[in-house]
Amino acid sequence: MSSEFVNCNDGRARVKRIGFIGTENSHTDHFIRFLNREGRHPGFIAAALAGGENERNLALAEAGDIGVVVDEPADLIGRVDAAIISTRDGALHREQAEPLLRAGIPVLVDKPLATTVSDADAILRTAETSGALVYSASALRFVPQVGELTEAGRAAGALRHLHVAGAGDPDSPYSGLFFYGIHHVETALEMLGDPVIGEGDIEVAVQRVAATTVATLRLGNAEVTLTFVVPSESERTPFHATAVHAGGVLTRELSLGPDYNAPALAAFVGAITSGHAPADANTMRTPVAVLSAIVDALPTGEDNS
Repeated sequence: MSSEFVNCNDGRARVKRIGFIGTENSHTDHFIRFLNREGRHPGFIAAALAGGENERNLALAEAGDIGVVVDEPADLIGRVDAAIISTRDGALHREQAEPLLRAGIPVLVDKPLATTVSDADAILRTAETSGALVYSASALRFVPQVGELTEAGRAAGALRHLHVAGAGDPDSPYSGLFFYGIHHVETALEMLGDPVIGEGDIEVAVQRVAATTVATLRLGNAEVTLTFVVPSESERTPFHATAVHAGGVLTRELSLGPDYNAPALAAFVGAITSGHAPADANTMRTPVAVLSAIVDALPTGEDNS
């Protein structure tokens, strides 16, 4: 499948070319597989990679039959119709997304949208000004168990407490808790119906003991506890959610299967086709505000007891 292919002779729309930024992330392998190897989204192809002709990109290009490799994200302009940013460090997402959004290119920003509220606001403002579509979401929003807990909770009475646990490292080189911790936050917000929460509305207490960090806060009308456990080379705490209702306790492990990135891509492709973003600005901004408050409340000295 050639990344330069344009179907202009049979009356059908031109193939939409998607470019990739942050190709060091394994999520890029998933997206390329869905698009070019499995053809899950006819009319859309993985067409270009940013980051230069390094070993990783050359391997991806060969595996996905991708003919365009550029150095910088902005070099994708004119070569693609949409872009996916999967850079592990969310602190880089603003500088990578803004040139594309200014050019009117739809962008999927793989979690997190940003690592500061100011950067999140800048990305969203740029998209609004240019009219370009932007979308960002944690893959955990789409796992079946989140929907199961939410649906079962409707018959279990008022929600009294929500607990989400999983891997997370305050000292990760990829902007600390933002690398994995955004999953905890977005899972909780999804189950709570995505209340709009500004940074001035968040009161949070955070404790850190050795490899475990626990944040307690109120989101919307619910008390929420988020537990982040530093993964090791041999162990990783699975994502898990427990909802304590007036009439029962519901709990599920949140399983990430081999296709866990497929729903986000499907939502992005659908948004490009329809012209309507899957989530509004507040839904994408709130997780950054919540996790920023947690990070700001982290103890300055680690208790290793």
